[in-house]
Amino acid sequence: MIMNFLRPFVALTILLLSVTASMQAGAVTTYARQTGMPCAACHFQNYPALNQFGRSFKANGYAFSVAARGSEGPVLSLKDSLNAGIITKIRYQQSNGAGPQKTNDGEFQFPDELLLNIGARISNNIGAVVELDLNNADPLVSGLKLPFIYNLGGVAVGGIPFSTSSQGVAYGFELLNTGAVRFARVAEDRSAVSAQQYVGTSTKAKGIAAVASNAQYFANFSKWSPRTLGDDSDSSSANYLRLAATPQIGSWDFGLGVQSWSGSATEPALMQRVDTDAWAVDAQAQGAYGEMPLGVYVTYAESAGTPAGSVTRNLFNANPQDRKAAAVLGQLGIVPGKITLLASYRRGENGRAVNNRDNAWMIGGTYSLMQNVQLQINHTEYSGSAYRGSPANGTRMTTLMFYSAF
Repeated sequence: MIMNFLRPFVALTILLLSVTASMQAGAVTTYARQTGMPCAACHFQNYPALNQFGRSFKANGYAFSVAARGSEGPVLSLKDSLNAGIITKIRYQQSNGAGPQKTNDGEFQFPDELLLNIGARISNNIGAVVELDLNNADPLVSGLKLPFIYNLGGVAVGGIPFSTSSQGVAYGFELLNTGAVRFARVAEDRSAVSAQQYVGTSTKAKGIAAVASNAQYFANFSKWSPRTLGDDSDSSSANYLRLAATPQIGSWDFGLGVQSWSGSATEPALMQRVDTDAWAVDAQAQGAYGEMPLGVYVTYAESAGTPAGSVTRNLFNANPQDRKAAAVLGQLGIVPGKITLLASYRRGENGRAVNNRDNAWMIGGTYSLMQNVQLQINHTEYSGSAYRGSPANGTRMTTLMFYSAF
């Protein structure tokens, strides 16, 4: 059953990885201001994809900074400046359905996203991230985390209290670019290019992550609940486990990981217990094909179904069958640092009892005007039994996005 589901995905993955094996072995302005480095120092091809140095900066609690005036000593660690940046997305989307979906008539989304990101080095071992959603969002604070990270024998270990309104529990600590956490993906159409995003793991999340990492691996065990700042407090009784290896092989940067969501917690809107039942595996390879940067991202994920009549539903999937997906995404920098091509395929099942096949392929590209200014286009075609008849949302979506950070 699983092998039949994965067969087209495996074939495309083998093709991409065989190309990769034959090869000879480029942000958030907040951190550019903090470190004094260009965005490309931390990012692979374009933001938000991290390279090895970017992973190290994040894994060590965002605490690195260039020398700056201020009160810096054994009693008080306080810089003169508080680093911040604005992230904004302007989008135009066009779908081909006949229903009330706004994109069927073409929708100009200005802004689609308007985020104030504040990053701080509190001390040598403590950092801070505050994300304020300025686009009429509730709550205003869409993300908050305070990494307490200490170096023990070459391993960065610590705890990270966190809260997010939409990124999921992986927001607490994640270093790969596979869509394991909602914002960390290469292409805009998240559910078409990332299996984790398709199966519904991006939810409210508040808790604490216990983490460990070095250049070869990272681990995250979090206790959490599906709520965010402004929701009533509750015990963080759900579990999240993330294990990943991040080896360097020649000039290639690899990642291979597994994610597991388990346990249950109280959902604040209905004040009911919900299960958090899902798992995923993912992999990435970042290097170059000749002179052209290439990234390959492979994901598989499942969220368990909620049986009919069940008292406790799965937070990630209210449908009766398991929701599952396999996806592979490639990004090739045909003009390094300037132009990339994107292509992906996702094979999915939406968890419904009937008409559950939900597949998608996407082609697109990015054009970087500057390291912090990008144009991206995605065209996605959907197919499978989920699209029988004349679906109100249509069977295709074209997205044109202007991204900037300043």
